[in-house]
Amino acid sequence: MNNKLSPIEKRDALAVLILRLGLIWFLFLWAIHKLLATSQYQSLARNFDKVEIDATTVQLIGIAQLAVLFLALIGIFRPFVYSAMALTHAFTVSRQWERYIDPFAISERGFPVNRNVSVSAAVMCAFIVLILLIHRDRYSIGAWLQHRIGHRWWL
Repeated sequence: MNNKLSPIEKRDALAVLILRLGLIWFLFLWAIHKLLATSQYQSLARNFDKVEIDATTVQLIGIAQLAVLFLALIGIFRPFVYSAMALTHAFTVSRQWERYIDPFAISERGFPVNRNVSVSAAVMCAFIVLILLIHRDRYSIGAWLQHRIGHRWWL
């Protein structure tokens, strides 16, 4: 097996690493806020999803998300972990469909009310790109293990 990466492979691997770290940071903020501002997420569940969630459940969800993000950070079980990250974000995106229809809406006070939805859509695209480029993800423990023990579908 060839250890040497070409300059193009190194560039691609670096790009995927930067993408992975950026997406981890994006979700990390949401996960950690579930621990720091639990009541806000209870309110979101009540208002958006019409369900009551106790504080412990919100915190457990945040802890589970942090565990997934740790696995993504080290890059192990990548197909599962990157998909879990994408599905987490897809859940958020799916709850806002009506706001995509009018991305240029302005409130009565002149504030663009739907611009974060556009950011959300761009981030969803980035998660899809991360999954599609797993084969270019060379700077991770999963890639290192794959190099050492051979191709495994779960790495």
